[in-house]
Amino acid sequence: MTALALDGLSVTLGGQRIVDRLAAAVDEGEWVALIGPNGAGKTTALRAVAKLIAYDGRVRVFGDDAAELSRRDLARLVALVPQVPLIPGDITVWEYVRLGRTPHLGFFEGEGRSDNEAVEVALQQLDLVPFARRRLDTLSGGERQSATLARALAQDAPILLLDEPTAALDVGRQQQVLELVDVLRRERGLTVFSTMHDLTLAGQYADRLLLLDGGRLVAAGAAREVLTQALISEHYGADVAVVDAPGSGFVVVPVRSRIGDGADSC
Repeated sequence: MTALALDGLSVTLGGQRIVDRLAAAVDEGEWVALIGPNGAGKTTALRAVAKLIAYDGRVRVFGDDAAELSRRDLARLVALVPQVPLIPGDITVWEYVRLGRTPHLGFFEGEGRSDNEAVEVALQQLDLVPFARRRLDTLSGGERQSATLARALAQDAPILLLDEPTAALDVGRQQQVLELVDVLRRERGLTVFSTMHDLTLAGQYADRLLLLDGGRLVAAGAAREVLTQALISEHYGADVAVVDAPGSGFVVVPVRSRIGDGADSC
């Protein structure tokens, strides 16, 4: 079943077309990553799917037009982890993660046992139990990013939108977070639609890649089809080597320019 479908998605901001007629489909349980150079429209597309900005075209969630869903109903289906979350400093990690349960509560209804259990599980999965009573403004950038992901997991939506989920994390936490998302995808059938800056990680974790440039889709497919020297050079303006590492997938390595070599030799 198709979990998420974008039909001619376009976004115009300040008179400039940022996303231009993007068409894509993400199957239930699939991980699809948007990649592309800075300013390609990746984050804007994700924000449009979450109905945080106006868009033209259509976004369908499990067949329903997202434009016709209430914000609460959409939040029960789609959880967003933004790249730069707005985090209030005067609440604890527990209280912040518990906000993820809001779409499941009725008006004037307090949290129940299942809501508290969902928060506990999310904190455990992100190794945040020791920080549960800490204020958010006392955490490091990486810890705050983990808390944001925990809030999205507590939301218990079948579609997870990840905007550069590893941007503020060290290499160990990057691997831990991405492995956790992949495990949840396989165990729960979670559908993941993400933006990813690191091409190596994108190729290793996503089932398919969508390469955007100038707001348009310029390539799509498996890592083998999209992570090529020619495409990366054309759209990123970078010299790279693409290595197929057994057991690890594709590794994209920058290659230093040799301009100037030997200039100081005698």
